Amino acid sequence: MDAASNSAKSQIRRTQTRILALMVALSAMSYFDRTISSIAGPGIMKEFNISATQMGSVFSAFLLTYMLCMIPGGGLCDRYGARRVLGIAGFGTAVFTGLIAFCGRHSLGPFVGILTSFVAAHAALGAASAPVYPACGKVALNWFSSTNQGRVQALIQAGAAIGAATSPMLFSWLIAHYGWRVSFGIAAVFTALLFSFWSWYVRDYPSQHPAIGQQAAIALLSTAGGVAEPKRSSIQWGRLLADKNLMLLTFGYFMLNYFEYIFFYWVYYYFGEVLHVEARQSALATTALFITMGIMSPLGGWLSDLCVVKYGQGGGRRVVPIIAMTVSAILLYVGAASMGFLVKVLLLSLALGFATAAEGPFWAVTVEISGSQAGTAGAVLNTGGNLGGMLAPILTPLIAAKYGWTGGLYFGSLMVLPGVVAWFFIEPNSAIRDFSELDVTGGV
Repeated sequence: MDAASNSAKSQIRRTQTRILALMVALSAMSYFDRTISSIAGPGIMKEFNISATQMGSVFSAFLLTYMLCMIPGGGLCDRYGARRVLGIAGFGTAVFTGLIAFCGRHSLGPFVGILTSFVAAHAALGAASAPVYPACGKVALNWFSSTNQGRVQALIQAGAAIGAATSPMLFSWLIAHYGWRVSFGIAAVFTALLFSFWSWYVRDYPSQHPAIGQQAAIALLSTAGGVAEPKRSSIQWGRLLADKNLMLLTFGYFMLNYFEYIFFYWVYYYFGEVLHVEARQSALATTALFITMGIMSPLGGWLSDLCVVKYGQGGGRRVVPIIAMTVSAILLYVGAASMGFLVKVLLLSLALGFATAAEGPFWAVTVEISGSQAGTAGAVLNTGGNLGGMLAPILTPLIAAKYGWTGGLYFGSLMVLPGVVAWFFIEPNSAIRDFSELDVTGGV
């Protein structure tokens, strides 16, 4: 192997690593922007006399538009390129994160009503945020091998844990020093800077990247697991929506996301307002949950890839989600009933961690079976998932109002179990018929 070939491969690996790191950072920033509302939520609720159910409608406004715009966003990624679509959407995310700072009595509130202003701002933020994961899934398929998709997709999803784990301590500190309005403005500025860097550095395909070039891209295709730049084709909605495996994946992801979004939107409130833990302890406990998520999500992807190597694509991708989701349901049920605070935090942390260990396999199978239409297929998956996520912020306090917060958590533990059953019927090695199948053997 000559020096030029070694140099090309080294450059490929560096570029792949940087692109993956940037996708993890985008995932983290996206979840930071969406979870800071739950950190500011208790103070906003008290300032404007907003009830828990009304605040749930604010959270769900984000999820509603996020869900509705997911499939169009994924389709645009397949049609016009993930880099371009996500760059534009990222600018919108920054603008609408900043817009939340203008909600309330002294700005947007007098024109549209206090609650309506918060709902509208979060709805706009949800629409702008929708292409993040379909776009990252598409880029990951273009740049990484099938034997690495589990860990790559899991690392992208783990970025959500980084953002969610950072927000309780950092954003509560910002609020304490600058107030919630200025804090949202700071988040908006950092969001704009990060997405600007994405637009400057990333390319949709290896052959388009200035650091690689055509010759190195050929080496990537033959040894490093990338994919060629395909011809543009219309979205094959009929085959996507009629595919049994994609629909089962979407159903399972619906159940998993309902489970996870209880933690994303209500666990900080649960610790502080239900268990009456002081603010710093609530922030630390919430951070512990998301740190566990950040560790176990990539661990699940790594184990999933190992299972694929050992048992094959068909059976290997099933192992992690079936075990992890079952264990997560048991841990949440036991954790909800636990009396000691530290024990409860430990059990809830592990419950969320095991649940998110299944994220990588869900996304890996989705992009692998959909080929050139991975952006749209990922959007279908995430739409179903966020439909479950949209219900969690509303149903959880409604159930809690009648049966207590323990009852709300019990219900969440039951919701994830049908998703486990779905995996017994999913065929991870069955590509959607007539979609372009690309050779992605090998890897980094």
